[in-house]
Amino acid sequence: MKPLLGVVIGVVGTVLVGALIGYLIIINGWLPARGDERPDKIEKWVARTALKATLKREGVDKSPIPADETNLMDGAKLYANNCSVCHGTPSNTAPGIAQGFNPGPTLFGDGDLVTDDPEGYIYWKVDHGIKFTGMPSFNKVMKPEEMWQVTLFLKNMDKLPPSVSDYWKKMK
Repeated sequence: MKPLLGVVIGVVGTVLVGALIGYLIIINGWLPARGDERPDKIEKWVARTALKATLKREGVDKSPIPADETNLMDGAKLYANNCSVCHGTPSNTAPGIAQGFNPGPTLFGDGDLVTDDPEGYIYWKVDHGIKFTGMPSFNKVMKPEEMWQVTLFLKNMDKLPPSVSDYWKKMK
């Protein structure tokens, strides 16, 4: 019985010491919090792994609205009004605000596309935002149908109908 008690005390003590060390690191500002520094490898891995797991668990498969010309054009207009300031346009491939983000946003105007991502993953990011990045949640400012329209625009950027493609190319 006594050896088991020693093991339990050792495990509990180790956990408490680890928690105390973590607490001291946080309250003394030794945990990086600067937005102008690149995240380290561990931080990148944690953020990327958590996002992928969340998308896999919570992302839906398909859009409930069709990727027709009307929805794609509406999505392009919503993008112009809500997203282009950070994610760019063909005429502004690296907006000034984007240069201050770490990690930086995907720059769609520069040809950095998300067309390979499932629709549901793109929608989830628009709907919920991404913690510890500059990507905000749009579910308080856009209706679900509008978020799907932006999603469809982004998903289909490489195969837009001519009218939507022309609008995109002229977007400021």
